[in-house]
Amino acid sequence: MEQARARDAALPQPPASARVPEQAGSPARPGFAQPRIPAQERVVEGARGEHTHSEPPAPGTAPRTVQRHSVRGQILEALRAALVDGELIPGEVYSAPVLGERFGVSATPVREAMQQLATEGAIEVVPNRGFRVTVRSARELADLAEVRSLLEVPVMLRLARTVPAARWTALHPLAEATAAAAATGDRAAYAETDRAFHRAVLALSGNHQLVVIADDLHRRSQWPLTSAPVMRRADLVADAAEHMALLEALVAQDLKVVQSLVREHFTGAAA
Repeated sequence: MEQARARDAALPQPPASARVPEQAGSPARPGFAQPRIPAQERVVEGARGEHTHSEPPAPGTAPRTVQRHSVRGQILEALRAALVDGELIPGEVYSAPVLGERFGVSATPVREAMQQLATEGAIEVVPNRGFRVTVRSARELADLAEVRSLLEVPVMLRLARTVPAARWTALHPLAEATAAAAATGDRAAYAETDRAFHRAVLALSGNHQLVVIADDLHRRSQWPLTSAPVMRRADLVADAAEHMALLEALVAQDLKVVQSLVREHFTGAAA
């Protein structure tokens, strides 16, 4: 136990060019990068597969001390980013011990993070093997878009009638942040800023439960399909532009445009 804690507390800093090696016998997937994690706790090497063997961290990397309680949360965010980027492949099985080796931690915080993803519907537990990334259908994405519209369109219309223009103007920096992330083509960064913008808009309703539920639906809608490529930079830029257009319509209290933009925004995300 003491050895596991000591290992969790020392996380190596990998080279920027590190990439996940493909598992023997698996088809090549160019660009499959290691799951990202905040700067203070980077992944050494990602690992995918049904095997439970492990390899030592890359030699020559300097250990970095982090707080134990932050490990699970940082790994969870790294795995969520990998889902959005399409680096965790639908249908593939991932082993917590193997991923733990690549993160430089024990399997426990990785397993805890993946259990959380299982409750969110992103992955499913495979007894004695690990966790399989859920295979999703286009119908599931369309259903999510419909539910989001049913929840958020009436709220947006009510807010358009009651919220002062200055409150919408104050949200411009969040809309600009989504545009900046989209311009880089960084899908994980865009996903985070996109949700932050929508949370801020819905928070003006004063309904915390609505914000929580809508954010969960939003997160689920960001996981890519097996049969469709992840969003291109041009798609991200177009999606981000709708945020500023929505704010302008809200300031003008143009209810028809607000309703149209919100519905099209959700439908486009599900396309």
